[in-house]
Amino acid sequence: INTALLINLTSRQVYGVSLEEKKGPLDNRVLDVPEATPVPYSVFFLHFISAADGVSAYRVSGETEGKIRISPDGWLYLEEPLEWSPGKTHTLTIEALSADDEPIDGPYSVILHVTDVNNNPPVFTQSQYSGSIREHSPAGVPFLQVSAIDKDDANTPNAVLSYSIESQFPNPTGQLFFSINPNNGEISTTEEGAAFLRARNVLGLTYSRGETRGSAEVLKKKFDEFCTPKNELPIENNPFFTCVQRAETRRFNAVEDPDYTLIVRVEDLGGGVPNSLSSTAYINIAITPNLWVNPGQIRIKENLVHKYPKILTSVRSNDPNARYRLVQKEREIPFPFTINVDGEIFVTEALDREQKDMYILVVLAEDKDGVELESPMEIQVKVEDENDNAPVCVHAESVFEVQENEKVGNQIGDLLVHDADEEKTVNSLLHYKLLSQSPTNPADGMFHIDGTRGKIQVAKHNFRRKDVPEYQLKIGVTNGGFSTECSVIIRIIDINNEIPIFEKNDYGIYSVPELAEVGTTLLNIKATDADDPGTGSSKVEYHITSGDPDKLFSIEVDDATGEGRVYIAQPLDYEVQSTYQLQIDARNPEPLIEGVQYNESSSAVVVIQLVDVDEPPVFSVDILNVNVPENVTVGTVLLTAEAKDPEEKKIKFRLEGDEHGWLEVDPDSGELKTKAEMDREVVEQLKVRIIAYETEDQKQEVEKEVSIQLLDVNDNFPKLQKTQGFMCVKQLTPLVLNAVDGDAEPNGEPFTFSLNMVRKSPNWEITPVDGTSAKLILKKRPTTDQTYNIPINIKDNAGMGVTHKFEVRVCNCTELGYCYMEPGTHAWMMGVSGTVGILGGVLGFICKLFLYIQYRPKKKDKNMADGETTVML
Repeated sequence: INTALLINLTSRQVYGVSLEEKKGPLDNRVLDVPEATPVPYSVFFLHFISAADGVSAYRVSGETEGKIRISPDGWLYLEEPLEWSPGKTHTLTIEALSADDEPIDGPYSVILHVTDVNNNPPVFTQSQYSGSIREHSPAGVPFLQVSAIDKDDANTPNAVLSYSIESQFPNPTGQLFFSINPNNGEISTTEEGAAFLRARNVLGLTYSRGETRGSAEVLKKKFDEFCTPKNELPIENNPFFTCVQRAETRRFNAVEDPDYTLIVRVEDLGGGVPNSLSSTAYINIAITPNLWVNPGQIRIKENLVHKYPKILTSVRSNDPNARYRLVQKEREIPFPFTINVDGEIFVTEALDREQKDMYILVVLAEDKDGVELESPMEIQVKVEDENDNAPVCVHAESVFEVQENEKVGNQIGDLLVHDADEEKTVNSLLHYKLLSQSPTNPADGMFHIDGTRGKIQVAKHNFRRKDVPEYQLKIGVTNGGFSTECSVIIRIIDINNEIPIFEKNDYGIYSVPELAEVGTTLLNIKATDADDPGTGSSKVEYHITSGDPDKLFSIEVDDATGEGRVYIAQPLDYEVQSTYQLQIDARNPEPLIEGVQYNESSSAVVVIQLVDVDEPPVFSVDILNVNVPENVTVGTVLLTAEAKDPEEKKIKFRLEGDEHGWLEVDPDSGELKTKAEMDREVVEQLKVRIIAYETEDQKQEVEKEVSIQLLDVNDNFPKLQKTQGFMCVKQLTPLVLNAVDGDAEPNGEPFTFSLNMVRKSPNWEITPVDGTSAKLILKKRPTTDQTYNIPINIKDNAGMGVTHKFEVRVCNCTELGYCYMEPGTHAWMMGVSGTVGILGGVLGFICKLFLYIQYRPKKKDKNMADGETTVML
């Protein structure tokens, strides 16, 4: 390479990188080189500089393929472009040479990886594709797939392909009828295409099982069926036949006679990139007819006289070799339908609409292995009605009622008649006619019936029950082909033209103790009615219409005798009202006829006098409950019991049931107070009785239970259940400490255990077990038996607690786990006299302590404990 060229190269930049930046020491390298790099001498890989002295030239060898060179001053360059192929590399060896062409540095290995560039457009596997799809096919289901290949590196975006539809011919609506999956080239119909696409069926030919479309033999047969040649010209030479044959064979050849043509484009780089490469292909699509078409609802007359089996319809599968099968959707017996190999459906016998008016046939088209070729088809068979049923009276005798004074034109009732023929057709249209009336007095034609509705009305008035209690009617009913007679009975109902009359209008005075029980009978009353017995006109009801605003009394009627029993409905109270003057009215449940009114004959009075009885006092409330803290101040009023005597006698109060002597009640005011300190830890709930009693005469009294719930306060601290324990030196098993607290939540457990030492103990540790216990752990064994007093602080959930001394004896142990001490080593052993003296002193101290505890007030002790607690905290 000449000096001018090197000077020119060193002043240039390669792809934006100066040549100075390409310099580097001579050593082992791995380089990426794009394929098709322009040459000659336009791109340098690297300027190698050897660290050895006396280098006058460089040499490259290995897989150069005659395309790779190195300049005397160390520039590695190309003379020809490199080509990419999968895994393609060039392994080179570079050496630095002396003036005598002897290697003085190296050899070094340089590996060139040839990287792919996007220089190959994708190419379709076919320049033209063809396919077909049946009309009514669902959208989104692929029916054709195109594919393309790209020679670029499959592991780079250069070979990532994207498919798209560029054009559709024809495009009658301006919307694409087809879509393509951009990733795999699958073609399907769009929603618009699924709705719009229809097959051309110029000739309208259908093919049976085993017939091949376009076959010359099949077409000859069909040609003979539809057309009869008028000369002896052979059928093969008949231009009309050859036209038919050509049309049928071309019709479904998408290449020769497509319905739609698509131009599909494939792009690399994933598509949508300005510098991507692409190619196109043509796709011809034929729309084939869907022969599997539901014929719709089939209608057939019931009782049809015909030669059976009778063909109803036929179906055709898209597969001419399909085998047909008929399935009964509804589990009805019988099922009078069959289907033959050509898809023709027959009914095998006459049908009866009254037995079943609709059948649903399910037709299956399957191959020889029973695999469904088409989706199941449901066909409705509607059985049409004919007039083959006579009208039927719903009731053997229809019974109606009419009042004596019923007005002309009023409706009495509807005659119910049923016709089994189809509703709302002329076959079930009924006509009614009154045939006879018995008896005919006071006149014939007392009733009228609507000719089309069967509504019976009053035609003439002046019914008299005492003369004619009921009428019998005969009514004829026809439906145009059949007729029947229905019997109707019409009973005359007595009208309410009589009022109830009391046997006496004044029942006098009745006395009753005020404490008589609810339900007590006071007297019986009775009123009679001259209307027809057993009807609403003669039935008597009793009502207290005045004198009893609080509804203290009520009346019960005996339906058999018509008597009314006046009884106490609510408790009576002489002190509220002592005399009641009741007015009682007798009434009918049926309204009186116009012009007739109730009068004083239908009313009666009775006076009820209450007899006073001495009653006990009455508390103002039914339940007496109170919640109070256990540390409530002595003398606090917990509640006031309120009571009064119905006779307004003087009453007083007393207290019973206070086992602890904590309460007292004021005998005059009823105030319930505390007279001593209460303790929830002794009892949580107190139940006492307050007695209200009269102070004179019979001294009636009443008691009321009072429930007092003591609410907890934090007046107890956690205490150790045991204050001593021992550990065996051999095992040092931790001691479990258990504590109790008389308080309830939130003043009780869980407890917090800690060692209350000035400094952290290096040998003792305490860890929690649960909310009420902890483990005391000795970390190191002592050299001798010792007794320790460990200060342990225990606090409750509210933070209240004191420090306890826990004595731990650490000693040698027996096999049973007890501390062992050798005989004769007890320094504290004394003589008999000394022992007796000490024993006497101990017994005296115990007696004094017992007497002190026996007579010391508990709450005082507790206060002392509280004081101790305060000091220790």
